[in-house]
Amino acid sequence: LPLPGVTINYRHGLPVITLTLPTRSERCWFTVKPMVTTVGAFLQDVQKEDKGIERAEVFATDGSKVSDATLMEILLMNDFKLVINNTAYSVSPPVKDKLSSEHATEMEDIKSLVHRLFVALHLEDHQIRKERELLRKLDHLKEELLPLEQMNARITHSADAKTSRLLWVGLALMSTQGGALAWLTWWVYSWDIMEPVTYFITYGSAMAFYAYFLLTKQDYVYLDAKDRQFLHYFYRKSKTQHFNVERYNKLKDDLAEAEESLRRLRQPLHLRLPIQEINDKD
Repeated sequence: LPLPGVTINYRHGLPVITLTLPTRSERCWFTVKPMVTTVGAFLQDVQKEDKGIERAEVFATDGSKVSDATLMEILLMNDFKLVINNTAYSVSPPVKDKLSSEHATEMEDIKSLVHRLFVALHLEDHQIRKERELLRKLDHLKEELLPLEQMNARITHSADAKTSRLLWVGLALMSTQGGALAWLTWWVYSWDIMEPVTYFITYGSAMAFYAYFLLTKQDYVYLDAKDRQFLHYFYRKSKTQHFNVERYNKLKDDLAEAEESLRRLRQPLHLRLPIQEINDKD
């Protein structure tokens, strides 16, 4: 008598798939965990049981092949075809009773609890490895930045000193101009003669400020002008000292990013919470 095809029954809430092994011609049943086992894992178990199975595939009723990554829980929702070597079996899974909403909620809570347990058991080891990688990266970046930091400090000090000298020179020139105008007004000429001179000096200053705006597209604010002159001296000194400003800024950005990553990584380690929950709270 020909042996029956593939049958599916539920025992203790788990599906049991019974099929005939082609080489041994005997019935063998496989208990699967539908929420964990994939179609590929199930087919591998079947092939391990009977070495004579050269081909094991699953197809939907419309003839399309079912991916090996599909969970058995999804597969058992509809009819399908199981092909073993050259034999195709039509499989009709039994219809399970629909879960009540309360039972379904309990199942979702159980799944969430299992996920949290998995994260709690495996996340800390992963974070410790990641922390060591970040610490090694930080040490490497600091080692690269050390000579650049020293050169940057020297160039910054030189540029700041030149900028300060330029500001004091400007004050000295303005004081000299004021003293010269006072001397010409009271001791050499009269105010009637010096008034047009001071007018044109003021007008010339306004033209100079307007020219500054045309060249820089900025108002002549003392603090902004000081910073602009500082950058001018800084980049000119950097060029003569062969200081790579772009590489220095890139290393500083990488260092800040690594420190921020380490801070965020250590926070969930301290609180014993997954990273995604920390992100949600932020």
